[in-house]
Amino acid sequence: MAREYIALIRKEDGTDFGVDFPDLPGCVTAGSTLDEARRNAAEALALHLEGLASARKTIPTPSSLDEIMADPHNAGAVAVLVAAPAVHARAKKINITLNEDLIVAIDGAVSAGAAQSRSGFLALAAADKIHKFTARGAGVAKVPKREKKTKRRTVRAP
Repeated sequence: MAREYIALIRKEDGTDFGVDFPDLPGCVTAGSTLDEARRNAAEALALHLEGLASARKTIPTPSSLDEIMADPHNAGAVAVLVAAPAVHARAKKINITLNEDLIVAIDGAVSAGAAQSRSGFLALAAADKIHKFTARGAGVAKVPKREKKTKRRTVRAP
């Protein structure tokens, strides 16, 4: 679930291409060519987000292009999207209820090496499902509406 942040590229006569991320104050870089500036932007973004995560600081949600370009300071800059690498957030404990047969099947998969634990297996399965869902163009923020069901549905283990 990679986020994309807007980087602004600026160039004045006699200078390198400067890059900054309005959503991430202090995240700046430069390059002598446009390609180098874009490569450096990806690296600077990755390092900046890693630093925020290791300091347990909140990683900001990317702003829209309209929000960023509404700032008069950003007039004349060229906006480019830079993909942020996945940042591993802290794990959070939850309680869930599953059919016993499904738990047995999960435990069997874990024993066979599919994951290191039940939680790890469920996290991998959820990430895979989310990836498939977003690959269809549905987007991360859109969650399918739940339909009302008149019957209770039981998931059977394979």
